[in-house]
Amino acid sequence: MSSKNQFAGDKKVGESILTPAEKKLKDWLVPKIPPNVETYHLTMTTVLWSLGAVLFGYLASLNRQWVWMISVMIILQYLTDLADGEVGRRRDTGLIKWGFYMDHFLDYIFLLCLVFAGYLMAPENTQIWFIPLMIIMGAFMANSFLSFAATNEFEIYHNGMGPTESRLVFIAINAYIAIVGFKHFHWLMPLVVLITLAALVIYTWQIHKKLWAIDMQLKSDQK
Repeated sequence: MSSKNQFAGDKKVGESILTPAEKKLKDWLVPKIPPNVETYHLTMTTVLWSLGAVLFGYLASLNRQWVWMISVMIILQYLTDLADGEVGRRRDTGLIKWGFYMDHFLDYIFLLCLVFAGYLMAPENTQIWFIPLMIIMGAFMANSFLSFAATNEFEIYHNGMGPTESRLVFIAINAYIAIVGFKHFHWLMPLVVLITLAALVIYTWQIHKKLWAIDMQLKSDQK
């Protein structure tokens, strides 16, 4: 099988602004993971973090200080997500295709749980904005996987931004809620939706240009 036809889902294309720091964190973290904890154990912990996010979202609807625990779930999910693939690579025990599928499927579930947690704790007059936000977030992931299917290049970093930076945005929003509350959400939520929609349009346009150029090059090579 030629290298260009081999599955490349375990190789991410590009970097974010935090990638160098993440590499150092992995070098520190992975050797500390016990040998009986396998890559698939780490992947499946996202189920726990997802349930925790929903639970603490409900509790935050009663007392907004519980929102700090949603940020704890984000940090725990980040650490296990950061380490799972690296554990498999370093120990040569990785499950490449299972890992690709489950890792990214559970990432999507966790993302939906975060948005749902926000829906649970937000004032009723702003909850409607979480529906388009959920749709846009799903569209981002759909774009990544459709692009991967067309190019066999799995690209999750865009203009220096990636999943880690997105998590930091969620944590910043949680801190804002805990300190300030929801009094500005009537205009903040529409703004967030518009910004994410604009980012989706830009991302889709970039993928369109990339795939168009590939097709044009293939047509030129066939002449």
